[in-house]
Amino acid sequence: MKSKRLALPDAIARIPSGSTIALGGSLLRRQPMAIVHEIIRQRITDLTLLTWATTLATDMLAAAGSIRRWEGIYAGFFRHGLAPNFRRGVESGRIETHDYSESAFVARFRAAGMGLSFLPSKALLGTGMPGKSPDEVKPITCPFTGDTYLALKAAEADFTLLHGYTADEYGNVQWPVVRDSDDIDQMMASASRRLIVTVEKIIPHEQVRRRPALTYIPHTLVEAVVEMPYGAHPTATDGFYNEDEAALKAYLAAAKQPGGTAAYIREYILNTRDRDGYLAKFGTLSALHAFDVERESQAHVL
Repeated sequence: MKSKRLALPDAIARIPSGSTIALGGSLLRRQPMAIVHEIIRQRITDLTLLTWATTLATDMLAAAGSIRRWEGIYAGFFRHGLAPNFRRGVESGRIETHDYSESAFVARFRAAGMGLSFLPSKALLGTGMPGKSPDEVKPITCPFTGDTYLALKAAEADFTLLHGYTADEYGNVQWPVVRDSDDIDQMMASASRRLIVTVEKIIPHEQVRRRPALTYIPHTLVEAVVEMPYGAHPTATDGFYNEDEAALKAYLAAAKQPGGTAAYIREYILNTRDRDGYLAKFGTLSALHAFDVERESQAHVL
């Protein structure tokens, strides 16, 4: 096997402006924030985003002017309310949106993972969603029953960008024994053309071999893997750390002010060279450890 370990700037430099990217994570869990920061630093724009239940990652890309089109099931801040910059982008017409139900969007990623151009579904029948996305949703007739279905176009992205738990240098990504499961990152990985994954920790290959059943993304799907502790901060990563509520609220407070998010991006992203510089804004590593889950839980991860 070939080592696929890269530095984050080198991995993200492979993504040109105008790309379609699938962005992983769900709500306030495992948003790939280190990746998002690097996209903004490298001024990659004109992006089409395919997301699940997205929060900070999409809102920050919207604030940076990186998004042209969004397709997904939800964009907001969960218990913290709406996504202010994303909403402004949509209301101004700068961001084109295409909404789907959860089951419909799952069908689109399943189609891509199966190598099919579409999958049939009844999920959106009787709603206004098909008319809003005529290039991705088309009515078809079942050849066996004559029933009407909707053909949902495969969700094909140029790049899939995920934040995971642990991986070896070859790109075998493992998940913890105890975890939540309200995301479709594994499905996104299966549907990927070019997959870049940041993980909390690079582990020895021998450790992967000892517990192969924990590998949810095999090395054959991965183009680049990057070790990035606290790579989802200020959102959470199962088994490693909880969300940083104070940091999330500070971002949203900045977003309410004219030019507030632009100032936030300058201070926390553009004026820092890398992830270490960003994390230093929040104090020492011992300060960040305050968000770590109990060490007993960590033992189930490592």
